[in-house]
Amino acid sequence: MGDMKDSEILSTLSDQPAKPSPDWQRRGLLFDTCQVGAVLRAVVMVQVVMAVGSLYWQLSFVEWLSRYSILTGATLPATLAWLITACALKKLLGRLPRAWQYATGVGLGALAGVYGCAMLALSGLVAPAPWAASMLTGALLAAVLVAALVLRAKGMTPAATAAQLSELQARIRPHFLFNTLNSAIALVRAEPARAEALLEDLSDLFRHALSDAGKPVTLEQEITLAQRYLAIEQVRFGPRLRLSWTLDPAANQARMPSLLLQPLVENAVVHGVEPSPDGAEVRISTERRGDKVVIKVTNTVPGERSALEQARGHGMALANVRDRLSLLHDVQGHFQAGLKNGVYRVRIELPA
Repeated sequence: MGDMKDSEILSTLSDQPAKPSPDWQRRGLLFDTCQVGAVLRAVVMVQVVMAVGSLYWQLSFVEWLSRYSILTGATLPATLAWLITACALKKLLGRLPRAWQYATGVGLGALAGVYGCAMLALSGLVAPAPWAASMLTGALLAAVLVAALVLRAKGMTPAATAAQLSELQARIRPHFLFNTLNSAIALVRAEPARAEALLEDLSDLFRHALSDAGKPVTLEQEITLAQRYLAIEQVRFGPRLRLSWTLDPAANQARMPSLLLQPLVENAVVHGVEPSPDGAEVRISTERRGDKVVIKVTNTVPGERSALEQARGHGMALANVRDRLSLLHDVQGHFQAGLKNGVYRVRIELPA
């Protein structure tokens, strides 16, 4: 049994029932314009198109800048109007078939083009007003934006699946499973209640790992999972694992990818506590700051050599966390990690 590989253990999970298709494949919102990242990309793309379009006239730089400024004065409000309207209709769009969602997005773009043209016409900057060209341009740009947002939404599914498999391997690797079972066996006779609690924590941890990792969860749920994992490791390491929790209840409802916090605390244990005879201190804190939630996971390291090993060992888990955070929260999610004064720090910032 000691030589069993991760793949052999994972193969026993192949009989699990197939998970249903993601929401975007059945019904649901195909594109979301309510995110800050989507707004920034849409505005930049439209303005770049207008800047390039202005070059079709043989103009001096000053004349080009003047024409571009006029176009910006029309397209910027029109773009924002398209984004705000699509965001306001988010729930309604989510109930429509996919084809109707595409058509609605393109139709709103055509209306936004007419709106921009109307602003130019009313200001007397263009005569005659290019109504048809403006409508078609708005529809075309909207189609491109909708396609980009849909591709981004679809791109979240394979990334979440790959992340889930990676986390399953981390959770079900043989040494962790066997060490946990050995800890339980050691407690069966002396402290049966603690042995039962440990096995319950292990069962809950595995059940969560096998759940759908593609759906966001609350920070409160992630904290509960991390506490169960650390309760298991506390039995194994005893006083060598020194825990400190500073939790802000106001931050509990923040949304985040599933299985995001647990790998960070696991790395803190594996690279901070495990290699040190004296153990290490692991601190987890959450705090709500206005419309942001800040999560910190820190651990002391046993020496310079172990510190360097920890920095390397964190690589895969940190890349996984960073990518999944970016997919869910885009530019609103921030991630930092590094070693300073013998303490390894991970800091995550996400919308409240």
